[in-house]
Amino acid sequence: MQIQMELARILISETEDTHYLELREVEPASGEPRKFPILIGFNEAAAIERRLMGQVPPRPQTHELLASVVEELGYELERVEISDLSDHTFFAKLHLRSISDENDVREVDSRPSDAIALGVANSVPIYVAEAVLDEVCRTP
Repeated sequence: MQIQMELARILISETEDTHYLELREVEPASGEPRKFPILIGFNEAAAIERRLMGQVPPRPQTHELLASVVEELGYELERVEISDLSDHTFFAKLHLRSISDENDVREVDSRPSDAIALGVANSVPIYVAEAVLDEVCRTP
């Protein structure tokens, strides 16, 4: 099962090379929404922050380029999914659907930071596999 999440905040450090985004459960089944951080690179953090602030760069950046390529190939980004966690590393997938054939669905492996940056740029939902969410939100 997949749980819908939202980008709750992004933390960009000006003094360190460590940047985070925090995902929060959209509709918790009970109690407080579950949330967790993901360590990301500066370029992805800056791209996400620019989009959240409504800033569009004068020339396409990596995520805009990828969105254009997906569209030119006849697909649209349907959603992003944080699909796995292994050895403290998150894995993600881009879910693409053909514009001309709704039965043609593709999954593309991605780093979570790139997937979320692309998802934010295209206003698509973010999902996390329940097993991943259970693992990161486990009480020690």
